[in-house]
Amino acid sequence: MQYEKLAIPDVVLLTPQVFGDERGFFMETFRQSEFEKHCGNYQFVQDNHSKSAHGILRGLHYQYQQPQGKLVRVTRGEVYDVAVDMRESSPTFGQWVGALLSEENKQMLWVPPGFAHGFYVTSEEAEFQYKCTDYYAPGDEVSVAWDDPQLAISWPLKKGQAPQLSGKDAQGTSFANAPYFK
Repeated sequence: MQYEKLAIPDVVLLTPQVFGDERGFFMETFRQSEFEKHCGNYQFVQDNHSKSAHGILRGLHYQYQQPQGKLVRVTRGEVYDVAVDMRESSPTFGQWVGALLSEENKQMLWVPPGFAHGFYVTSEEAEFQYKCTDYYAPGDEVSVAWDDPQLAISWPLKKGQAPQLSGKDAQGTSFANAPYFK
């Protein structure tokens, strides 16, 4: 597994070594000791799996009282995945990084606690899986507006059309009004 720190160094792009032949492929998707060495000492307590159609945007989400770190990957299709630094004391506070994750490149993104996270489906449909460092707490979730002008995220929207959003995400708060981590 290769671990690449992105422009926000706490966000890490993981690229597995894939062994393939005419029968298919094999790859290791997670090893605790290597993850701790490159990303930090975190334990995962919950795995999630979602399916979304082209043009759907989920996010930007985070939990404030029970922050979750997420190790995300796409097992079918392709998404543009984004992490926004919500840590007020961080030198990269308010900045974002994005990566194209797909079933072809098999890359994963480590989004540590203290970040808002979201993704936009660029393929016909996508299946998205992620490991979380804390349990989902529905009353604790914050949704930051995907199109907040202060963040100015460059989403690769299909034909420039607005994405399809959940009701919660359509009502997302501005970055300026969101609660920040210390």
